[in-house]
Amino acid sequence: MAIALASTDHAQPHAKIPQVTGVKKNGKNWHENKKPFRPGTGLTSYAKRAEKQKQEAEVKKMEKEMKAEKEEERQRKIQAIKDKRAAKEERERYEQMAAKMHQKRVDRLRRREKRNKMLKS
Repeated sequence: MAIALASTDHAQPHAKIPQVTGVKKNGKNWHENKKPFRPGTGLTSYAKRAEKQKQEAEVKKMEKEMKAEKEEERQRKIQAIKDKRAAKEERERYEQMAAKMHQKRVDRLRRREKRNKMLKS
């Protein structure tokens, strides 16, 4: 019988009971409990640091590319709007000229302006 009692004692695992610290001495319960200072815990090997830096550089490169694409798209839209506005202004200007003078003269002036633009650029 003694053997049976001993086996039942060891069969039950010891459950870990969380240690109750009670009230702090200074009464500041909202602060965390202090832990022992271990200066070597945050250190990593050179290989791990180098790998991490490599990954960060890759991420930065991808972000830079994405930002450049986004900015390029934005500039393209802005340029399209500017081109549309310039064409509209030119069209309105020619309409005003046509109202004042004959159509043949307007066409002649338009051709001359295009030639001058080509020479300037």
